[in-house]
Amino acid sequence: MATTKANINVKIDASVKEAAAQMLTNMGIDLTTAVDMFFRQIIVERRLPFQPRVMATLDEQIAIAAKNIPTVKWESDGNGNVIIDKDSSDYEWAVEG
Repeated sequence: MATTKANINVKIDASVKEAAAQMLTNMGIDLTTAVDMFFRQIIVERRLPFQPRVMATLDEQIAIAAKNIPTVKWESDGNGNVIIDKDSSDYEWAVEG
């Protein structure tokens, strides 16, 4: 049974194409085979083979990161040296960095 081939023309950023082509080459796959695999997987799964999602803006990422930063209040002596209990979990970090 003969199959008919079709061409696809896609405009994509050159740096994206080159980066993907290099990664695919490292896997032993060329661009044509990768696109064919992608299309076949769409057919098998009847959906995109990955879940698209909206990425957080830089401001949202900063706000999320700020919520996860632990706050530690340490005491210091008159010379600016930190006073910390040797039994504290922060002691090793304060001494060794």
